[in-house]
Amino acid sequence: MALYTELPVYRDTYQLILRVFGVTKEFSKEYQYTLGQDMKRDALQLMCSIHRANKHGNRAEHLEVFLDELELLKLEIRLCVDMKLVPIRKQALLSEILGMLVSDTGISD
Repeated sequence: MALYTELPVYRDTYQLILRVFGVTKEFSKEYQYTLGQDMKRDALQLMCSIHRANKHGNRAEHLEVFLDELELLKLEIRLCVDMKLVPIRKQALLSEILGMLVSDTGISD
């Protein structure tokens, strides 16, 4: 069993978590403790899914859960852009990482 910390999907997820924490830090208090907190929790949950996928024999099932959670985070990021909480430039950086994560899993939608 490979160390999940050495996998590209782990490294990209870690970068996404850092970006999400950085972006949500700039939210107003109204959104920092609601939407921002949910986004941080959902980003951290992605890391848990990677660990489970590497730990258990049925990786495909856990990677499907990972992709479902990733879709939720995509929706939250889009909501932030629509509400003018996140500038388009930062959304582009987040979207790039999200795209890498989808390709890292090797599962097509």
